[in-house]
Amino acid sequence: MMLSNFTTSPVLTPAVQVAIVDALVEQGWYVGRAAINLDLCHALHRELSHMAEHDALEEAGIGRGQQHHLRKDIRGDAIHWLDRQSEAQRHYLDAMGELQQSLNQALFLGLFEYEAHFAHYPAGAFYQRHLDSFRGRANRVISTVGYLNPQWPSDGGGEMVIYHPDDASKEVARVVPEAGTFACFLSETVPHEVLPTHQPRASIAGWFRRNTSLGGVLDPAR
Repeated sequence: MMLSNFTTSPVLTPAVQVAIVDALVEQGWYVGRAAINLDLCHALHRELSHMAEHDALEEAGIGRGQQHHLRKDIRGDAIHWLDRQSEAQRHYLDAMGELQQSLNQALFLGLFEYEAHFAHYPAGAFYQRHLDSFRGRANRVISTVGYLNPQWPSDGGGEMVIYHPDDASKEVARVVPEAGTFACFLSETVPHEVLPTHQPRASIAGWFRRNTSLGGVLDPAR
């Protein structure tokens, strides 16, 4: 059987992984264009588009567990948690596992696992400024976003704005959601938002987690 094109080259090259580590140490965030294998991005985009066309996504909410609820005034994307059910998903998650090892070896973070979901933003959707974790209470340590849309137009909107860790009013980066771009930042300290998109926007949002437990029970993903 012929291998898919994305299986023959790394998702994130060793040089990109080093750049991610260095950027996290220096400023708490990383953005790289053409960082992810484009063939894999195209395969994942096809998969997410098929889900969206067949109503196989769930509306995203805010909060976790019993505190989870829908707030269209805060975020408007629909999601599907990656479950390794396709070759493309497995390849992406395996690559994130390699990055997890690199981060643990270089930064001694004790990252325990990685969770991720597809995120589909229909035209007009956005996600207000927020942190992915609350300082001192969280197990999400590093956030990632991999972008999947090919040929994103200059007037497409949907950029992710990253704000300074010490000044949430100061913009430090604006990330165009084009295929191959990969962003990575500290979950507890880096505020960010998704600006309103003018056309369907596709990405994978993920988090490297530490394990926290209560009463001897491992804290479950999501």
